[in-house]
Amino acid sequence: MEQPENGGGPAGAAGDAAEALDRPLPEGVRRRVVALVSDAFGGLTVAELPAQLRQYARFTPTRRAKFAGNAMAAALEGDPLFRQRIGERLGKAQPELVKALESGSPPAAADPADVAAAAYVLRPAGWVKMVAAAGEEAQRADAERADEAGRRELDRLREELAHARDQIRSETEWLRAELDSARRENESLHRKLRSAQADLKRGEAALRHRDAEIDGVRAQAAAQVSAAESETRRLKARLAEAEAAVEAGRRAAREGRSVEDMRLRLLLDTVLDAAQGLRRELALPPAGMHPADTVDAVEPGRMSPKDIAARALSETDPALLDQLLALPQAHLVVDGYNVTKTGYPTMPLEKQRLRLLGGLSMLAARTGAEITCVFDGAELAAPVLLAPPRGVRVLFSKAGVTADELIRQLVRAEPPGRPVVVVSTDREVADGVAKAGARPVASALLLKRLSRVS
Repeated sequence: MEQPENGGGPAGAAGDAAEALDRPLPEGVRRRVVALVSDAFGGLTVAELPAQLRQYARFTPTRRAKFAGNAMAAALEGDPLFRQRIGERLGKAQPELVKALESGSPPAAADPADVAAAAYVLRPAGWVKMVAAAGEEAQRADAERADEAGRRELDRLREELAHARDQIRSETEWLRAELDSARRENESLHRKLRSAQADLKRGEAALRHRDAEIDGVRAQAAAQVSAAESETRRLKARLAEAEAAVEAGRRAAREGRSVEDMRLRLLLDTVLDAAQGLRRELALPPAGMHPADTVDAVEPGRMSPKDIAARALSETDPALLDQLLALPQAHLVVDGYNVTKTGYPTMPLEKQRLRLLGGLSMLAARTGAEITCVFDGAELAAPVLLAPPRGVRVLFSKAGVTADELIRQLVRAEPPGRPVVVVSTDREVADGVAKAGARPVASALLLKRLSRVS
């Protein structure tokens, strides 16, 4: 493609000096300019970009327009060579528009904002007028949209007023109908009241008749109560007889239990005598175990992780870790990311995990110790598809739980007295597991030991 006549070089610089905007670039034109630069941005190499824009080279056009808009506008204004390169990309994308601008006759059907943005990038003769015309056109369009919105709002308010008037009219008619209905209902209630008064008089007469009937019922009930009291006295007498019979039965049961107790005691004495005779016949020695022997504790002469720490090995000597893992039933708990970010922090997280787990697998095969590696699940963008290596338990902390908390839970889950070694450089983790009875060691010590394994 031919170089734009005013895009860059000495001629472009002279044109820029001759023509310059006397006001800020209209916002609509500025957005189109940023969009043009963002679209053409991806066709340039990193070396062709200004230094301040190279950090956005891998962004998508939408992200570049969002985060690097001001930087791209400033580079376009202050770097003629960058503007020339953007113009070349624009010429390839919109050749007809570029040719029309270079000939000085932009297409009449084109959007003025697009024409002004292209003119701002290419800088042909009269580009300042094109940009100013686009700004005026945008202002006119905004004014027309505002007028149209005002007319729509006025029409809406008129419709709401007419609707309110119709609603008030209908509510008034409804209230009048309700008033007429209330009047008719009032008249009906008066008629019902007169009828109720007549019914009340008839009810009073019926009530007097009922009172007479109630008096007769009361006399009959009094006679029935008297008969019931007589029956109650008779039943109380029979209840007293039944209670006496129950008490006699209880005494007989107590006497029977005393006989059974005597038989049971005789049987127990027989069993005890037989047991003593069996012990003498078998010559059984006294019991050698006592309840105190079942309590788990460190006896004199037995080694623990803390004893090994006192045996003069340096804290940075890998042999210290070998001695700790040589203890019976030793359990090694590793703070995964703490170790990997100490040993190889520049690698991606996935490769850090694979490298560490490979070394731990070989360490487990050589020492036979139980090994658990804990990673912080908060740093995972998606579930990890990982096959744990042989001999290594791999755990990720749940949401809301840190890897440090998971390590402390693992230490607390172990029975007192079992050798537990925790690998972490985090001082808070080391102090916490030490209080729980575990032996903390630095991440550098495990890295040295794994370098010997590999």
